[in-house]
Amino acid sequence: MALAELRLLIDRHARPDMTTPIEGVLIARHDVSALESSMSGSVMALVAQGRKRLALGDQVHEYGAGDYLVSSLDLPVTGQFIDASPDRPALGFGLLLQPASIAELLLQAGAAELRDGRGSPPASMLVSQASAQLLDAVRRLLRLLDSPRDIPILAPLIKREILWLLLGGEQGAAIRQLGLADSNLSHIARAVRWIRQHYDRAFRVEDVAGLCGMSASAFYRNFHAATAMSPIQFQKQIRLQEARLLLAAQPGDVAAIGYRVGYDSPSQFSREYRRQFGVPPSLDALRLRGTAPALAALV
Repeated sequence: MALAELRLLIDRHARPDMTTPIEGVLIARHDVSALESSMSGSVMALVAQGRKRLALGDQVHEYGAGDYLVSSLDLPVTGQFIDASPDRPALGFGLLLQPASIAELLLQAGAAELRDGRGSPPASMLVSQASAQLLDAVRRLLRLLDSPRDIPILAPLIKREILWLLLGGEQGAAIRQLGLADSNLSHIARAVRWIRQHYDRAFRVEDVAGLCGMSASAFYRNFHAATAMSPIQFQKQIRLQEARLLLAAQPGDVAAIGYRVGYDSPSQFSREYRRQFGVPPSLDALRLRGTAPALAALV
């Protein structure tokens, strides 16, 4: 069975940093069910063992063994593997989605595939059940980890096969738009990158819409359809995640970190931080350093 072999391969080769010798391929082994906030990246993520819950804005996606999630934009998410333990760890596979590789496939496929990539952007994060063909391709790709000399020759071919299967699957519309420079999803991706780079600044939605060549109303509609958030909500998520990274690396003056990520009011920063992460920033800083008392007694 493909999933059974995938579990063995991931368990054997997983590293703490999730990287593999195959470019763009990640594998993960999680022994605990810790809640984590991060950027999703543009990725296809397949669960081989366990179950994962992922929150994007007000949407919650849950998927288990044999299911895959596609994120066509780099989005701020909060997620955790459910019931992971050392005896039964959660195991996952990820393939980074490269627009240039998708564009090459679309061009070779012809005009019909290119036309299908235009139009309003679909939701940028969806879950589907992996087909037998997709599971087999992922299995064959990970088998190469046992024969490193074959990786340079065979890995690009199998990754291309996986992309083609994804393009023909339920989430093909989102992946096709990712490969087209003038698709609405690509325009939204440009806005996402701009907001990430300028997360600490106030901005007008009209100005960012202009960068994407859209009217403010069309931009707002397309941005929300793709990310499940408004542009301002998206910026807030980026600010809070950046603040958490700063607290972990440089614990100290919480108010200064709030100002650094763009908040004018320490009380607003603390309130929104607690709403996002469940604890105020001062306590989270202790928890991130491993010096906080048991949270069950405090919240």
